[in-house]
Amino acid sequence: MRAVVYRGANNLRVETVPVPRIQSDEILVKVAVCGVCPTDIKKIQFGTVPPPRILGHETAGTISQVGARLRGFRVGERVALHHHVPCLDCHACRHRAFAQCLQYKRTGITAGFEPSGGGYAEYVRVMAPVLPGVVKIPAGNTFIEGAMLEPVNTVLKAINRLSLLSTDWVLVIGQGPIGLLFTRLLALRGMRVAASDLLPERLTLAKRFGAAAVLRADERGFCANAMRLTRGQGLDAVIVTVPSDAAVHQAQELARGAGQVLLFAHTRRGVWTQMDLSTVCVEEKDLIGSYSSDFTLQQEVAELVFSRRLDVRELVTHRFPLEQTEKAIQLAARPAADSLKIVVAQDEGESGKSRI
Repeated sequence: MRAVVYRGANNLRVETVPVPRIQSDEILVKVAVCGVCPTDIKKIQFGTVPPPRILGHETAGTISQVGARLRGFRVGERVALHHHVPCLDCHACRHRAFAQCLQYKRTGITAGFEPSGGGYAEYVRVMAPVLPGVVKIPAGNTFIEGAMLEPVNTVLKAINRLSLLSTDWVLVIGQGPIGLLFTRLLALRGMRVAASDLLPERLTLAKRFGAAAVLRADERGFCANAMRLTRGQGLDAVIVTVPSDAAVHQAQELARGAGQVLLFAHTRRGVWTQMDLSTVCVEEKDLIGSYSSDFTLQQEVAELVFSRRLDVRELVTHRFPLEQTEKAIQLAARPAADSLKIVVAQDEGESGKSRI
């Protein structure tokens, strides 16, 4: 089969590799769509994981083989995959810190080499520990919606970490695909969302996604305008969806006493910044992080996406074939004014293009 193999920092190659062989308690899935995620971009750009690997984990496709001992799955079913599932029993899981669970950290989907998601390939092997995370895609929904379950899950998990009440003011810094998901999900929960970004096109879309106010992040009066929304009291929460230290400092300034600042994009290790810690101690402004997904939210996420209360289709602006995965990653790493979510989409069978 064809696969895009990571051979080192900024080195992706389209290669021919064996189709993965499944065990009797596993399934083989023909990939239809795989989203481009910032975490994979960082691995590729900075070489933070050893090669060779086949990356890509926001994956949806069609079951092509079912292990002999496995029940509950059929060849031909359209499914969305979930590459991390916790044990639900260890110390971390009992604290609902699922991303810190040792089983969770073992990626359960592979297209070859060290298991790394494998979505940038024609087929992936889905191993037994992550089968509980597989979600069947309803007939009226698309592969793209299936592939978006994983990023939606990460956002919903992050929102659940915040102590918010209905009508609270929340500033979402950055209105890329993740920021827009935050804006829509917060609006659905009754929060008043202020959305900021550098691009006016994204602010227009943020309004459609439920933002009560939009702010140009590069305006000279940005902080004053944000404070004016709350009559000078400050935001109940500020969510930082861009890896910008300046944005973190703004967030700490704009949060009210006992407010919360949530970091969602600062995932590169070894990056340091200075901060006035008295805001955390004296003013009781919580500084928290959220990383990866929460397996227990899968059903709620599926209902949100497949019912289209959260319509993710409008977020997908560019689709690339498997052979152009490197171009897809380059565009996602340096977004254009008209680009949001980037996906790698593959042909399916003799019917031509995948129904995405």
